[in-house]
Amino acid sequence: MNTQLILTYLSDLSEHNDREWYHAHKAENKAANTEFMSLIQSLIVRIGAFDQSVLHNEPKSLTFKLVRDTRFSHDKSPYNPAFRAHISSKGKAPIPVGYYLMIKPGDQSFLGGGLFADMFKDATTMVRDYIVQNGKELEDILKEPEFQKYFTVQGSALKKVPAGYDKDHPQAEYLKMKSWYLEYPFKDEELHDAEAFLTKATALFCIMKPFNDYLNKALTDFQMPKR
Repeated sequence: MNTQLILTYLSDLSEHNDREWYHAHKAENKAANTEFMSLIQSLIVRIGAFDQSVLHNEPKSLTFKLVRDTRFSHDKSPYNPAFRAHISSKGKAPIPVGYYLMIKPGDQSFLGGGLFADMFKDATTMVRDYIVQNGKELEDILKEPEFQKYFTVQGSALKKVPAGYDKDHPQAEYLKMKSWYLEYPFKDEELHDAEAFLTKATALFCIMKPFNDYLNKALTDFQMPKR
């Protein structure tokens, strides 16, 4: 697969972020998107070697649109020049958590995992309650040398442990959080060799799997709000 073609198209879109250019270059969009789908398919297969729950997914069901919602944004650029996908047992929905990839030129690409969304209060409560009861399990995951080598838990957080939780709990810092996620950045040059990128991405996703599994156990009974 041609990952350079993906970067070239997205770089051009970033430079010409308007509807006229976008519609005049549909062929380039299609070609780049085809390469991205191939990349996602390869990731599904490789992740499936250690997490079979993702194998049923079709790449096109896991990706996000380039079109931006600009209604409440000062930035009125119509497109987000990035290809994004979330690979999980239930597709691209934020829960259950899975394996996230964003390719964005300018050394802004990254691999991710965990719970990025902090707008679901029920999910936040479920994770906090699970941490209270299973803090040692989380501690063991985060202290793994390979995990520490590549990841630090990130996420929006309160200044204090929320009411109803012990401020002296061993994992109090994680009880303050409203989202719990991982990111590993990639430079553009690391994407030029598709095979090397796939190998590294697969290894990193494998390392983050216990963290994802932990959150998914906490979120077993979560139900997405109905629109």
